[in-house]
This record gives sequence, C-alpha cells and structure tokens, in this order.
Amino acid sequence: MNEEQLLAIRQRIDVLDEQVQTLINERAALAQEVARVKIAAEGDDAVFYRPEREAQVLRKVLERNAGPLSSEEMARLFREIMSACLALERPMRIAFLGPEGTFTQAAALKHFGHSVRTIPLAAIDEVFREVEAGSADYGVVPVENSTGGMVNHTLDTLINSPLKICGEVELRIHQHLMGRMAELKDVRRIYSHSQSLAQCREWLDGHLAGIERIDVSSNAEAARRAAAEEGAAAIAGEVAAELYGLGILARNIEDQPNNTTRFLIVGRKAVPPSGCDKTSLLVATRNKPGALYHLLEPLAQTGVSMTRIESRPSRQGMWEYVFFLDIEGHAQEEKIAQALKDLAAEASLFKVLGSYPKAVL
Repeated sequence: MNEEQLLAIRQRIDVLDEQVQTLINERAALAQEVARVKIAAEGDDAVFYRPEREAQVLRKVLERNAGPLSSEEMARLFREIMSACLALERPMRIAFLGPEGTFTQAAALKHFGHSVRTIPLAAIDEVFREVEAGSADYGVVPVENSTGGMVNHTLDTLINSPLKICGEVELRIHQHLMGRMAELKDVRRIYSHSQSLAQCREWLDGHLAGIERIDVSSNAEAARRAAAEEGAAAIAGEVAAELYGLGILARNIEDQPNNTTRFLIVGRKAVPPSGCDKTSLLVATRNKPGALYHLLEPLAQTGVSMTRIESRPSRQGMWEYVFFLDIEGHAQEEKIAQALKDLAAEASLFKVLGSYPKAVL
C-alpha cells in the first residue's frame, strides 16, 4: 500500500470522525430535551435513568453489530455514550462495595459508564443504607461467583431491605498476584478477599504452598497492605495494582478460565418490563414433608423457568430456611403474575426482590 492510499484512507477516517462527533452531540442535545420534558411534567420526581430503556437500546446495538468490532466492545462504547448523555440530565451517584479499585467498582462502571460518581463504602449493608437514605441513586453489590459461590452477606441483607433489584452485571474476573518484590520467592504472606483466595487455591498450592494467606475485606484493601508491608503480596485486579503502585508478579492466576462474578444493582423503585427480564424472589415454607415441592409447584404448572435456587438460615428458628429464587420473566407478565400469586398462597414468607433486565454482556 503506497502513501497516496494511506492518505486517502486517513482522510476518509477524518470525515467519519467528524460525522460521528456531530451525531453524538445531536444525541446529547436530545437527551437534554428529554430532561426538560420530564422536569416540566414530573418536577422533582422526574426519573432520568431507565434501566429497561437502556437494556433495550443495548440489545438493539448488539443485533445491528456486523463487526469488525466485537459485540462486547460495541456495547461498551454505547454504554459510555449513554452515560455521558445521561450525565447532562443529572449525574448519578452510585454506591459500591469499596474501597477504590475493587471488582465491584469495575462492575459499577461497566453497567453505568464512567460519567457517574462512584461512592466507595466499607460494607455491603452500608451500600444498602446509602441508597435507602437517598444519598446514592443506586448501589452495586456482589451476589455470586462461578467458582466461589454465593455472597451470603448480600443475600442476608436483601431479606430485610426495602430496596429493589434493578439490574445485574456479569464481570469476567482476572486475578493477578502483585507486590513490591521482584520475584515470587520473596513473597512472605498473601492478602486477598476470601472469594479471591478460593478462586486461586490450586495456583497458590502449586506455586506458593506454605505461604500464609490472609483474608481481608476487599482486594483493594489487600493491595493497600501489600504496598505498605515488606514481603506482602496481594491478589487483586489490574486497577488495584495501578492504584497502589504494585508490580504484577503473575497474571490470570484464577483456577477457572471462565471465572465470572455476578453483581446486583439495587435501587428504590421497581423497573418496568424490558422484554427480556428476570425476577428474583424470597420465599419460605413451613417445615413439613414435601414443603419445598409444593412451594415450587406453581412455577411448574404455569411453565415458568426457575434458573436458580439458594437457601439461607431464616434466623427465626433452628433448621428453618428461606429460599432465594431466580425465574425468567417479569412480575408484570400475565403468566409470571399468576405463578407468583399461587406461590405466595403456598409460602409462609413471600417477597419479590425485583424484576429487572437480564445482563447484557
């Protein structure tokens, strides 16, 4: 390819860049107009962020995508455009399980884009309280990992919280070993969250057997300690290494190559149907033979697909449990509504935790 061909291609790119920029600004101006219409109609109660609308837009983006950019990359670009446009209406405050540099913060930015203000908090129940008080618009908390299982603190907090699940995020997790030392042989102790230690157990047994492993509140806290202590290393994400000035000693040490964590978005208002939704429930049944079978029977009779069930002690009596269910569909759909009505009649405790769009990539 000669210089004339390269010049022609670059000139074409310049023209397209100008067109793209013009269209993005046109979209932003329309977002401002939406805000004015909503404020005129609803005043201080105006709701600018619509999870169901955003999910619909992203699904259309994926349907249209013909490459060469991957669907994941295209969705990321449009999330950022929507995030920037929404910030013109009103910047959102997103509480997350901190500190800065955690995977939960990465999940918050993946879901809402980088034009939001993220608020790090020290515990999952603090995230819930911040949203309940109106100090944050939404909260992001981890709920399960494909290797380490459920995050029980999140499940327990959902039992008594008035908040609704408004969305979910699935984040591919890459765990890295990091520290100030130059070689593995200089590692004397390893800090990390219990979930990350569990996700990297086989690698640690094979490469750093006998080295002390210390469970801390978050991977970012692990990185902070590794930066401050001689001989200490941490297992965390790449953002934490950059934030605390640590060198990465070994990359991608997670035992399962498809290691993924699911996060929940919690908010104060229910989400309307998006067309591809999930509903999460909290139910309990009386302790009698066949109780769980009869409890779930309405789902089978109405043809509702249950995708997950988890049990937790109810804390109301010995050997009494509550069950967390995920089913396909939205609570406002006729079939789902009937199933939930029948299920509620059978249950001793029944609570819809939220209906929300399924994760988009």
